[in-house]
Amino acid sequence: MKLVVGLGNPGPEYADTRHNAGFRIVERLAQRHGIVLRRERRLGARLGAGSVRGVGVTLLEPQGFMNCSGGAVAAALAELALADPGADLLIVYDDLDLPFGRLRIRPGGGAGGHRGLADVQDRLGRSDFPRLRFGIGRPPPGVDPVDHVLAPFAVEEAAQLPALVDAAADAIEAILSEGVEAAIGRFNPDGGQSPREGKKAPKG
Repeated sequence: MKLVVGLGNPGPEYADTRHNAGFRIVERLAQRHGIVLRRERRLGARLGAGSVRGVGVTLLEPQGFMNCSGGAVAAALAELALADPGADLLIVYDDLDLPFGRLRIRPGGGAGGHRGLADVQDRLGRSDFPRLRFGIGRPPPGVDPVDHVLAPFAVEEAAQLPALVDAAADAIEAILSEGVEAAIGRFNPDGGQSPREGKKAPKG
């Protein structure tokens, strides 16, 4: 069993924001594979189980706010009793420091200023699990990064978003069925682990 977690903020007021890219991607994967996400109050999350390319998978969307994502992830890991969270957990989230629509897969590492991921790492006490970052781009000059991530995608971005979310779902399928290193070779722009882009700014 694998656990794929999309990070975002709950509620309709946040549904179309850049910060909810993780939710969008996980929901697209669920749609493809007929997985129904339901609210589970005991976990504080929406989740559903099914199969992706022959791999058993649980999809999870924490329903606390972004900065409190770790509690639901820790609870799900305890309930699912995954053999190795370092191999069986995948976190999907937005990233300011990647150009819009750019994907980057990493096998582990720091949170890079993303507070949702940081909370997951704090609650689990580890950072050695794969993650898929979806670029949302830097804000224009003079725009606060928090305002940027909590704003809807621009009109021209929204037009491109369905195809880009599909590509991210493709990347998750590859990670699950082919492994992280193979997916890195296919989906990272440089085919590997280049230095992280740009100077980090706080992310809500």
